Amino acid sequence: MLNKTETNVMSAVYSLCDGTDSCLVSQADILSVLPARRRMTPDELDAVLYGLHCDGYFDLINSERKGEKMYVINLRENGFAWKRASKQRQRDISFRIFLAFLGALATFVFGLILKALA
Repeated sequence: MLNKTETNVMSAVYSLCDGTDSCLVSQADILSVLPARRRMTPDELDAVLYGLHCDGYFDLINSERKGEKMYVINLRENGFAWKRASKQRQRDISFRIFLAFLGALATFVFGLILKALA
């Protein structure tokens, strides 16, 4: 399970790859796609990308072009399935919220019935 920062970085990488299995992106590209409230330094980005690489989401190759740090990212199976897995997680959370609401409603109705009988 990814934390919020890793989820935001994986979302940025997935959108920058744009349906292909590999892409060449710079630190600035990834940082510009991240949400404004989740800004991070380039060193933090390196750590998160390395963590995602170790978790098997993509292959990561560091390179440099005209003095700018670049990443060659090749998505793996986990990387391709990330979008589907995130939608499934969201559906699971919605279902759990619905079940909690349904349970609260049933408890309320059962309480009213008990009150009426007593």
